[in-house]
Amino acid sequence: MKKFNIVIVGGGSTWTPGLLNSLCKKKSEFPLGKLVMYDIDEERQSVIGEFAKILFKEKYPELDFYYTTDKETAFTDVDFVFCQMRTGGYTMREKDEKIPMEFGVIGQETCGPGGFAYGMRSIRDMIQLVEDVRMYAKDAWILNYTNPAAIVAEALNRVFHEDKKILNICDQPVNLLRSYGKILGMDPYEFEPVYFGLNHFGWFTHLFDKEGHDLVPVIKNIVKERGFAPADAEQRDKSWLETYAMVEDMLKDFPEYLPNTYLQYYLYPEYKFNKMNPEFTRANEVIEGREKRVFEECRRVALEGTTKNAHVVHNDAHGDMIVEVAESIAFNKHQLYIVIVENNGLIGNIQNDAMVEVTATLGANGPRPYGVGNIDTFYKGMIEQQLAYEKLTADAYFEGSYSKALKALTLNRTVVDAKKARKVLDALIEVNKDYWPELK
Repeated sequence: MKKFNIVIVGGGSTWTPGLLNSLCKKKSEFPLGKLVMYDIDEERQSVIGEFAKILFKEKYPELDFYYTTDKETAFTDVDFVFCQMRTGGYTMREKDEKIPMEFGVIGQETCGPGGFAYGMRSIRDMIQLVEDVRMYAKDAWILNYTNPAAIVAEALNRVFHEDKKILNICDQPVNLLRSYGKILGMDPYEFEPVYFGLNHFGWFTHLFDKEGHDLVPVIKNIVKERGFAPADAEQRDKSWLETYAMVEDMLKDFPEYLPNTYLQYYLYPEYKFNKMNPEFTRANEVIEGREKRVFEECRRVALEGTTKNAHVVHNDAHGDMIVEVAESIAFNKHQLYIVIVENNGLIGNIQNDAMVEVTATLGANGPRPYGVGNIDTFYKGMIEQQLAYEKLTADAYFEGSYSKALKALTLNRTVVDAKKARKVLDALIEVNKDYWPELK
């Protein structure tokens, strides 16, 4: 069986240990010859890298592994690039979340003004990454997890429209499928999902089992009776448990489809804002929670020289999905995944150049997506408003346009008010001077 060479961009991420573990679990199905971790933060990456050396010594001794901050070393002779970068790190994430709240607006990492700020930072570095990869590995598949995925996908599609080996993906639909599987007592890999929307802004219309029975009505009844929690609830921070619990509320108000959890911020912006603590946001929770746990454990493993009793894996869905996507492409398996692709009629009554999130099979030639036809007025209206925000955000970046940025934030359902939008935008411009293009 052929062995593949991969590079993980963002080797210093707290998600990397889980991804490394997934590669170990899948070494028979997706064998590797070489694995490189790449990050611009040498100090941060080295903590994960030294853990990885111990992990692979025990579980993957035949693997050629190293970590680096050099682009040529990282990208030469690779088949797959797994990308999970965070421009500005947690320092900027905290600003993304806290600054909007000063003006009465939700502070969230990928939604609203926080997502806008993060997107404007991510575009530059993602474009540079693709150019760097193509310099050394023109045929490598780039599998991108970088958030906010909707804005990143829109920007990359504009710049690299002819490059058919860039695939933007998100693990939240998979997290939801695992959660459905847990409450039904089923293997989520048995599901055939029908899904439509934008990234962090979509709905499951159907969830078929092997016999063709739609399980969506069953799941709705269970959620109504028992509530809803993530499959890996024991690993999740408090805010994530509250996020999943909101699915019950969304189904009461909008019972047609099973919603992506992120829709809560757009459907109930005032309610969600009032539940947030402006002094301790999700960024603080991560810094004091997952960040601390993962790095402390990686240091302990490196010191003790064994992964025995190690507990650094958080949320297997994140690592498992990207490895399985690569496997499906590498071996032309045409397995079903929910991915981000250009619309081109998949959702019949929205514009063709929208970057939509739908079910697709994945093989050697990339995704073959499934269309859902026309959608109802409410969902069409929701999507078109969010899509306009995403496109205007990309416009603001590429054109250096203050006006487009203001329009984007005014349209976003978490903001709505133009005076608030201007105040938030001006404050975000001030702290993002080192990352954003100048907006005029």
